[in-house]
Amino acid sequence: MLAAPLPQGKPKPQASWTHNGQALDSQQASVRSGDQDSILFIRKARRSDSGCYELTLQLEGLEAKAAIDILVIEKPAPPGSIRLLDVWGCNAALEWTPPQDTGNTELLGYTVQKADKKTGQWFTVLERYHPTTCTLSNLIVGNSYSFRVFSENQCGLSDSAAVTKELAHIQKADIGAKSTGFTERDFSEPPSFTQPLADHRSTPGYSTQLFCSVRASPKAKITWMKNKMDIQGDPKYRALSEQGVCTLEIRKPSPFDSGVYTCKAVNVLGEASVDCHLEVKEDVQVGTRTNVGKEVAEFTVAGGMWHPAPPDSRAPSRRQGPASQRLPVSMVTAKERPPVPA
Repeated sequence: MLAAPLPQGKPKPQASWTHNGQALDSQQASVRSGDQDSILFIRKARRSDSGCYELTLQLEGLEAKAAIDILVIEKPAPPGSIRLLDVWGCNAALEWTPPQDTGNTELLGYTVQKADKKTGQWFTVLERYHPTTCTLSNLIVGNSYSFRVFSENQCGLSDSAAVTKELAHIQKADIGAKSTGFTERDFSEPPSFTQPLADHRSTPGYSTQLFCSVRASPKAKITWMKNKMDIQGDPKYRALSEQGVCTLEIRKPSPFDSGVYTCKAVNVLGEASVDCHLEVKEDVQVGTRTNVGKEVAEFTVAGGMWHPAPPDSRAPSRRQGPASQRLPVSMVTAKERPPVPA
């Protein structure tokens, strides 16, 4: 319906309507003109009713015109066709063609929806999307999907949609290891000592340890020997081997434990050995015991005990002299000095 106000006064002007310069179709449109306005009625507007409508007023040879353009629009048709281009990982690519009928107006875009085969429920993924291709992501692994696309203009979505004919199956990724033709390297090697045994000196009564390190693949068997004799079963010795480091602990050694110690490593590819000399010896020092105005005697410190010096000592057995001239060795304290033998 179009209403146009008319000028007031007498005589009354004569009003007439035209459509695209042609007289109106009386079956499609009607006109009612009154004292104040002229009204154009269009029954059940159709797209063919679009065009230029012109109102003409005539009064005693004078004429005035007014025009208005009318555009009748409707919902667009669905896209022409849709197809599934590719499926990879959790993604699917779609492509479709524009609709043949846009509803006599420009499209606002496309609405893309997806539906899982298990539930059949449609969910909107894209709205007012303008391109005719898209990639849908975050699809659930193990599901199969259908897709459909609607056209949209000012009147809304198309009454139907273009639906994919085939399903998009989201497969589980193949995470199995694939052979790349890698050639396995042989790390086998005969025993070799990276750190040999070192000669060692020890004090009787104090446990001591011998160390060396060996490299071998497969792991080598370690054997310890003293003077070429196997000592594996002797409780006086404890042998350890960890991460290639070989240790021999000798519990409270005595001078009898002095000798040449050998560590031998053997595997299927060969053998190697290292040895060292261990000396277990008491520390012996010679000193003097002095007392002002009394006899002076020499003594020895052996194994932590005091003993009188033998007759063939470098110092005479008896001597008189002041204490300032005959002091004991530095390691001897006054409390440790024994009395001079009578």
